[in-house]
Amino acid sequence: MIDEIVAYTIFHLIFNTIGGTIRWIYGSIWRTIFNKPKFSFKEYLYGPKKSKNHWDRQHMMNNGLVAIVFLIVLGWIFI
Repeated sequence: MIDEIVAYTIFHLIFNTIGGTIRWIYGSIWRTIFNKPKFSFKEYLYGPKKSKNHWDRQHMMNNGLVAIVFLIVLGWIFI
């Protein structure tokens, strides 16, 4: 049971970090081009600060999905 919790936590941290970093890079470039307000790296990882403009309620799930797609594409390129 403890092993499963530790494995889930490590898996979650890795995928959240990879996906959040990719989303932050993409979002920063996109928002710079279109002159929109930028979000901090911390907001991409852990969700937005409490505000009226709640732009992403599922940030950790999105980070995980982005990381999985990124790793699949990376594996496809190198295999």
